[in-house]
Amino acid sequence: MAQLDINFRRLTPADEPFLWDMLYLAVYVPEGSPLPPRDIIHNPDLARYVDGWGRPGDDGFAALDGDKPIGAVWIRLLNGKNKGYGYVDDETPELSIAVLPEYRGMGIGRTLMRHILESTLPKYWGISLSVSRENPAVQLYESCGFKTVADDPTTLIMAVRG
Repeated sequence: MAQLDINFRRLTPADEPFLWDMLYLAVYVPEGSPLPPRDIIHNPDLARYVDGWGRPGDDGFAALDGDKPIGAVWIRLLNGKNKGYGYVDDETPELSIAVLPEYRGMGIGRTLMRHILESTLPKYWGISLSVSRENPAVQLYESCGFKTVADDPTTLIMAVRG
């Protein structure tokens, strides 16, 4: 791979199309399993993480290789009838993160996590997320301070406190 020129910037409402791509990549697919159809992201349970990006309280960062977006981390407060998969309470935003496959394993996800934690934890008591038990990202989340607060046979709900 050529020399990387990785930089980070805050997400803006103009990043919504890229976040739809990242949302698709954030859907965990076990190795050897077929990819879900692309339109899965329009399922209301997933779409709520991106639809209308830039609302008050939305926050996140993009990773770029030069000017090419290669990853993103974002939070959104999802509550009431709009609860997300990682719902903990009405005051805790949920986190989503994805990095293009060819850029994984380079520390980009960890740096994105550091940016969002430093930005968000001063504003909220914590951040939550939902992750498949088999997803290798569980190790990343644990190393960033996330702890399991609820679980079922296939999924963990994790949170980090500020």
